[in-house]
Amino acid sequence: MSLETVAGEALIQQNLERFLLVLTVSLSVATLPQIFSWVRQIPYTLLLVIVGLALAFVDVRLVNLSPELILSIFLPPLLFEAAWNLRWPDLKRDLFPVVLYAIVGVVISVLGIAFALNQWAAIPLTTALLLGASLSATDPVSVIALFRELGVDKRLSTLMEGESLFNDGVAVVAFSLLVGLALGTDDFELRRTVAEFVGFVGIGVGVGSLIGFGISFLTQRFDLPLVEQSLTLVSAYGTYLITEELGGSGVIGVVMAGMILGNFGSRIGMNPRTRLIVTEFWEFLAFFVNSIVFLLIGDQIQFASLGNNLDTIAITIAAVAVTRAVSIYLLGGFSNWVVESNINWQERTVLWWGGLRGSVSIALALSVPIILDAREEIIATVFGVVLFTLLVQGLTTKPLLKALNLLGEQSQKQQYLEAIARRIALTRVLERLEEEKRRPDIDPEYYRYQKSLVEGQIKELEREIEELRSQEPDLQEFVREKFREELLAIEADTYAEFVRSGRLNRELAPFLQDVIQEEKT
Repeated sequence: MSLETVAGEALIQQNLERFLLVLTVSLSVATLPQIFSWVRQIPYTLLLVIVGLALAFVDVRLVNLSPELILSIFLPPLLFEAAWNLRWPDLKRDLFPVVLYAIVGVVISVLGIAFALNQWAAIPLTTALLLGASLSATDPVSVIALFRELGVDKRLSTLMEGESLFNDGVAVVAFSLLVGLALGTDDFELRRTVAEFVGFVGIGVGVGSLIGFGISFLTQRFDLPLVEQSLTLVSAYGTYLITEELGGSGVIGVVMAGMILGNFGSRIGMNPRTRLIVTEFWEFLAFFVNSIVFLLIGDQIQFASLGNNLDTIAITIAAVAVTRAVSIYLLGGFSNWVVESNINWQERTVLWWGGLRGSVSIALALSVPIILDAREEIIATVFGVVLFTLLVQGLTTKPLLKALNLLGEQSQKQQYLEAIARRIALTRVLERLEEEKRRPDIDPEYYRYQKSLVEGQIKELEREIEELRSQEPDLQEFVREKFREELLAIEADTYAEFVRSGRLNRELAPFLQDVIQEEKT
C-alpha cells in the first residue's frame, strides 16, 4: 500500500472522527432543555453558541471553519429549506419592502459601516467597505425559530426571512465587487459595477428558475417520494455549484429554486404525502446543519484577538445598529407611503433588533485574501459583532416582543387552532366508537365509559373555543382565512392528481383564488 493511500485513509478517518465529535456535542446540547427547565428560555441555536464559547474558552477546537465549508456545504441546504417554506402569497404581499430592505438596506449598511470605521477607527475606506459588506447579510435563524415557538404573526416572520434570503445574495455579490478595491487591483466605476451586479443576480435568477421549473415538471411524471426528495437535495447543491461556475450568485440561485419547488413544484408534482415527507426531510437537514454551524461559530472565537480589537468591534456594533435602524425605519416608512405596506413601528422595531449576523458574515470575513494586511482585524471584528448580535440581541428578542405586545393575540390564535384540531380529532374518535359499538368483543359498559369520556372532553373544548371567540373577536376572520387556505390547497392537490394520472396534460390555473379575492374586495 502506497504512502499516499495510507495518508489519505488516515485523513478520512481523522475527519470522520471530528465530524462525529461535533455531531455528538451538538445533539447533547439539544437534550439540555429536557433536563434543565431554565435552559428552555434560551433558543437552541444560541445555546449552541454558548456551548461553543465554553469549548473555545478551554481551547478545545472541534473543526476549523473555512469559507468553502460554510458557503458550499452548509449554506445551500439552509437557504433551500427557508425558501421551500416561504409561501409566495405571503411574500408577494410584502415583496416591495422585502426588496427594499434586501437591496437598498444592504447599500445603506455597507456605506454606513464603512463611513463609521473610516472616521472613528482610522481604517482605510476600501477595507472598511469590505468589512461593511461582510456584515450586511442578516441571519435571523434563532429569531425565526423563536417567532414560530411563540406564535408571532406570520407576516413578521415573512418580512424577516424574506429579507434575509435575498440580502444574503446581495451581500455576497457586494463583497465580490469590493474585494478588488481593497486589494488595489480594481477601480470603482458606477456603470460597470451596476452591470456586474445585474449580471450576478440575473444569472442566479435564471439558473435557479430553470432548475426549479425543470424539476417541478419532471416530478409530475412519477410518484416516487424518495426520488423526489433526492431531487430537491440535488437541486439545492446543483443550483449553487452551477450558478457559481457560470459567474452568478449561487445564493440567489438556490433561493429561486427553493421558492419555485416549494410553491409550484410541490403542488403540481407531489402528492400531499410526498410533500410532507420532503418538508420533514428539509426540517431535519436544517436542524442538522444549524446544530453544527452555531456550535462551530462559538468554538472558533479567539478571545485574545477579540481583546486586541475591542475598540474597532465597539464602533462596528454601534454602526451596525444605527445603519440597521436607518434602513428599517426609513425604508419601512417609504414602503408604507408608496404601497401602503402598513408596517407599524412595533414591527419595525423587532425587524431592527432581530437583524442578527451569522454564518454568511463569518464566511465572507474568512474569504478575505491573505495578502490584505487588515485581514485578521476584519475577521476579529466580524466575529465580535456576530457574537454580540447572537447573544445580546438574540437573547433579548423575546422580552422585546412581550414589551411591544406582539405575543398575546398570536398565542390566542395558536390556542384556538389547537382546540379546533382536538375537537375534530375527538369527534372522529366518537364516530369510530359509534361504528364499533356492536362489536361482540367489546364490553358494553366499557364502550359507554369511553364514549362518556370523549363526549365530556368535546364539551370542554367547545366551552374553551367559545370563550376564546368572546375574548378575541378577530378570531372569526382568522378562522375564515385558514379555511380559505384549506380550500385552495384542496383545489391545487386535485389538479395535480389529475395531471399525474394522465387525465390532464397540464396544471390548471386556480379558480378559487380569483373568487376568494373578489369576496375580500
